[in-house]
Amino acid sequence: MERRKFLTGTALVGAGVAATTLAAPAIAGGHEKLTMVTSWGRGAAGVFDAAQHFADSVNAMSDGTLEIDIKAQGELVSGLPAVFDAVTSGQADMYHAADYYYIGQHPAFAFFTAVPFGMVPSEMMNWYYHMGGHELHRELGEEFGLVSFLGGNTGPQAGGWFKKEIKSSADFNGLKFRMPGLGGKALGKLGASVQTIPGSEIYQALASGAIDALEWIGPWADEKMGFQEITKIYYTSGFHEPGAALSVATNQDRFNSLSPAHQKMIEIASAETHQWSLAQFKANNSQALTRLIAGGVTALEFPDEVWDAFGKASKEVMDENMDDELFKKTSESMQSAMRQSANWDSLSAGAYTAQRTRVLG
Repeated sequence: MERRKFLTGTALVGAGVAATTLAAPAIAGGHEKLTMVTSWGRGAAGVFDAAQHFADSVNAMSDGTLEIDIKAQGELVSGLPAVFDAVTSGQADMYHAADYYYIGQHPAFAFFTAVPFGMVPSEMMNWYYHMGGHELHRELGEEFGLVSFLGGNTGPQAGGWFKKEIKSSADFNGLKFRMPGLGGKALGKLGASVQTIPGSEIYQALASGAIDALEWIGPWADEKMGFQEITKIYYTSGFHEPGAALSVATNQDRFNSLSPAHQKMIEIASAETHQWSLAQFKANNSQALTRLIAGGVTALEFPDEVWDAFGKASKEVMDENMDDELFKKTSESMQSAMRQSANWDSLSAGAYTAQRTRVLG
């Protein structure tokens, strides 16, 4: 618990925090209010939708006795680290974010969004809900005074938008690239200058030349961001986030102050939002990609040599973190679950979809 003691005993400073204190927990006539900060700009397609859906679900289930008050990125705190800091310090009650933004606090947070060459959404759900993933998420959260749940999933993310085609892994050398998480660390191994920029700032960074390339989410969310107005080169498959999860994390002391019924509502709303969010992205991505291509976007795939370089760099990044006991334990748990899931999926759904394509075209 040393990390938690440090975080809760340290005042937040700088422009990352827009308010230095919050009022004591709002409890009046059986009504409680939780302030939820997010990593997302208000209205950001899919990701802010997931935060809003979670809040609406809790508000509806509680019949008005538990209210989630959403603060979008920049409304209470500014910057990705400030979201985490606000909740661990008790300045906000909970967050909705992608946990891999917080690998600086602990590299194991990456597993609860995505790691390079990691799990697709169905594998993530198997592991998280039935093969030990949730327990490891809770164990990690406890080090920082958090109670954590998955609360959204973007599905497989695109390889990204580039101002020039990638013909070999050497093309990443010196490239100014926006990519968070351990995927970003892997691109750094290829010589890229990697940056983690909040979603609300990415468009301007690409337009101004502050970055040369970026990944955000996928066709639907990317189209809403307008990246196709700047470049027409789009790589549709990426190595870094094959099934990126989002998280709901509540300050542990605040969570423990809630009634068991309200605690269960947060858990249920998080899990339901995980499913709802994944379906939302899947329902919108294909149509969005069709529109992008019709508008002049060229959809490309990375060459095999580039995929090989991604794999080598990713292994180096993962190996560098294996000295951390919790990272190693989480990695081994995920790898074991992924092997088990993939074994059956390849014999069932994989064989079926191949035959369906062959028979129906």
